[in-house]
Order: sequence, then C-alpha cells, then structure tokens
Amino acid sequence: MKPLAINLKKSWQKLSAFPGFSLAATMLLAGCAVGPDYKRPGATTIPAAYTGTTNTGATNGWKVAQPQGQLPKGDWWKIFGDPELNDLEVQAANANQQLKVAVAQFAEARAEMDVTRAGLFPNVAVSGSATRQRTSPNAPSVTTGQGIGQASTYNDFTLPLDFNYEVDFWGRVRRSVESAQAQAQASADDLETIKLMIQAEVAVDYFTLRALDSQRDVLLSSVQVFSKSFDLTMSRRAGGVATDLEVAQAETILKTTQAQLPSVALQRAQFEHALALLVGQNATTFRIPERILSATPPLIPSGLPSELLERRPDISAAERRMAAANANIGVAKAAFFPTIELNGLAGLESVNAGTLFNSSSRLWAVGPSLTLPIFEGGKLRASLRYSNAVYEEMIASYRESVLTAFSEVEDNLTAQNLLASQYELESDALVAARKQLEVANNRYRDGLITYLEVATAESTELNIEFSTVQLRGQQLIAAVALVKSLGGGWQDGNADHFSSNSPPESLSLAGATL
Repeated sequence: MKPLAINLKKSWQKLSAFPGFSLAATMLLAGCAVGPDYKRPGATTIPAAYTGTTNTGATNGWKVAQPQGQLPKGDWWKIFGDPELNDLEVQAANANQQLKVAVAQFAEARAEMDVTRAGLFPNVAVSGSATRQRTSPNAPSVTTGQGIGQASTYNDFTLPLDFNYEVDFWGRVRRSVESAQAQAQASADDLETIKLMIQAEVAVDYFTLRALDSQRDVLLSSVQVFSKSFDLTMSRRAGGVATDLEVAQAETILKTTQAQLPSVALQRAQFEHALALLVGQNATTFRIPERILSATPPLIPSGLPSELLERRPDISAAERRMAAANANIGVAKAAFFPTIELNGLAGLESVNAGTLFNSSSRLWAVGPSLTLPIFEGGKLRASLRYSNAVYEEMIASYRESVLTAFSEVEDNLTAQNLLASQYELESDALVAARKQLEVANNRYRDGLITYLEVATAESTELNIEFSTVQLRGQQLIAAVALVKSLGGGWQDGNADHFSSNSPPESLSLAGATL
C-alpha cells in the first residue's frame, strides 16, 4: 500500500500544476446534487377542529401538514377498562403473524437502505490468483506485428488490491440514499399502520363477540319467559279458557326465539376464530368464555384538534414515499451527466511463488475514468418522465390519504353522536316495552285480553332489547374506529391510562431513527 500512496501523492502534485485544476478539484470534492430538493406539498384544507358533522373554519388552498406517524400511540384500548381485551391486545402484539411480516419487511427496507448507502464509500477488494499458461508462437509481436515464432510456458502469481470509488459529483448516489432512506421510513410507518390496524381489529372483534354474548343472554331469558307463557296458555287451554289459536301463537313466539340461538352461536364462533387468528393461536383450541357486554363507550371531548390526524402512520408513510419519489427525480437527472470514477490497483505479481513478496514484484496503477452517455435511444428522458410522473402520483396519493382520513374521522364522530342519541331513545323504549309486556301478561292472566296482545308485546320487547344490545356494541365499535381514524386516539400517548407493558422488542424498530 505504501507505493500506491507515494505515487498518488506525486500524481496529485503533477495534476495540481495545471491551471484551474485546484478550482475543479474543490468543486469535485464539494459536489452537487441535481434534481429538486424536497419540499413537502400542502396536504388539504385543514380545519381548526373536527365538528362531527361539518367542517368550519377551514383555510383556503392546500395546507402543509406535518406528518408524525412515529409518535407513540400508547395502549389506547385501556380506555375501555376491560382486562380481557387488554390481554388479547398483548397476545396480538407478541404473536400476530401479519405483524411479524411487517417487522420483517421493515428490516428488509433498512437493509436495502444500508446497501444503497454503501455507494457513498470506496470499494476495496483483494484477490489472488495462480495460473500456469502457454503463449502461442503465432501470437503477434508487440513491436513487429508478426508472429513471435516461439511458444512460452510460464507461471503467473498475482495478489492485487483493487480500489474503486465513484465521485458523486452530480449527487446520483446521494439522491439514491435519500430515496432509500425515505422508503425505509415509509416502511416503518407501514409497520405502525399494520400494528394499529391489528389493535383495532382485535377490539372490534372482541366487542362484537361480547355483543353476541349479550344477544344470546337476551334470547335465553326470553325463551324462559316465553316458555312460562306457553305453559300458562296450555293450562288455560286445558281449562277451556284459551283457544287453540292462542296456544299456536304462544308456541310460535317461543320457537321463533329459540331458532335465533344457533344463528347467534354461529356468528360468535366466527368472531372467536377471527380473534384466534389475530392473536396467533389455533382456532381449534382457542376459547373465550361467554360474558355479556359490560364496557361503556369512552367520553369523547368536543373540539378535537385536527393536528391529531397528523399522527396517522399511513399519512406519514404516504408523505415519505413522496419524498422518495422526489429524490428519484434527482437520480434520473444525474444519469444525463458523466459518471466519474477513481480507480486504483496495488499489489504483487511474479512468475515464481518464491519471489511474489519481494519488493521487485510490486505493481500499481491509478487513474480516473469517465463515462458519458451519448445515445440511449430516449431511455434517459423516458426515465426522467417516469420519475416525474411517479412524483405527481405520490402527491395525489398523499393528498387523497389526508382527505380520506378527514372523512373517516368525521364519519366516526358523527356515528358517536347519533348512536348515543339512538341508544338513549332505545333504552327509554325498552323500559316502556317491558312495562307494556308486564301489563299485558297481568291482563291475560285475568282473562281480560287475548293472547294476541301478549304475543305482540313479547315480540316488541324482544326486538327493542335486541336492538339496544346491538347499539351498545355499535357504539363501542365506532369508538374503536374513531381511535383508528385519528391514528391512535385523542389522548396523550403518555397518559396514565395509556401506559402499559412495553411493546415487544421486535416492534421497537418502528420508532428507530433512520
């Protein structure tokens, strides 16, 4: 290596004697990067706060948002106060296979970024060879151009050290690294998106399953009541008080209610199997004990700030892909300019292995190379057009993701308000329906009315109670959907009720600094 260093120094001194070389060398070392520097485009008209029904106070034109998908979301599901849901969320975080796929994809993106970043550094490689070869007597002489007239057989031992470095004068490598880094950051946001999606799906399936448990409980209670009503009607028929029509009406109500039990059981089994998949367990052995729905929807403060939306990891990922596409424009533009490389060779060569490491066996070579595209058949211009089109596509996708997010938030806020009002009215109707059924049963026992009025009251009470249970489940599901649409809830990620066990080590990659 010493001879190479000495000769490089001499070569540099000779080149420095040429006029203007010092200025050119300074520019070469400083470098430049062709293509546009990234500036985040405006996202959408951003209102000061969500309204739940309409957008007010919106600004004019596109506003530059500040995506922050890397911010901690906390254990948002703890706002529901259900220990069993908390346990399922922990299981999903540790064992969900889709999440493990996302973790692996993020690791792939990080590795690809490191591969691209390696282009910023020289490539140094050492190789060795030992060959025995024979030259042809008819091979042309270097001096005369005629055949050399005699054959030669000899050994050739070489031990070279190769050096190659692309001088990134036009920023091609730096733009490539910029693009790869943005893609890796987008992959980290994709991981957070998958994580949030799985967390929300676990909560939705769990609350749906509990709502089905409550529906089954309502059906079983109704079956008991309707069975007693049927027995009473049979007794009255035996005493000649009731008619066969009333017996048939009582039996119809009873059998119709019993027939709904298998349907509810089937739906529950399907959601139980879905939860098994989410938590990474075998559906054959996974079981969740039956329990009626006891959770209540969380209190959602009014006037949620629109900045909460910037925590959505899918928006952050779209913004990072936009940055990567912008950097690729620079890569495409750099392809129009010469590629400058510094090449060097230092090593040993000898016809005899015994003299390979002698000082006289040293060899070296150093010099730059330049490659300038002359004719590519329109390939470079097409590549630049392609990169520009991809960038425009990413801008539109980014803005669409923001608009979609606002739409989802407004939908779920509206659902929260309207479902709460509907649940309150249904609860009042249920109280009235139970009172109506009680009065109808008493009047029927006293022989004041026919069983038709009792059957009507029973059917009305069952339908309203069923609807009330379903509405409670819908309220909880809408709350989960709101959390998901906001990118992790409306609370501070460090709030006490969000603190929980640390996420698995494999998932901590999502918060890594790239």
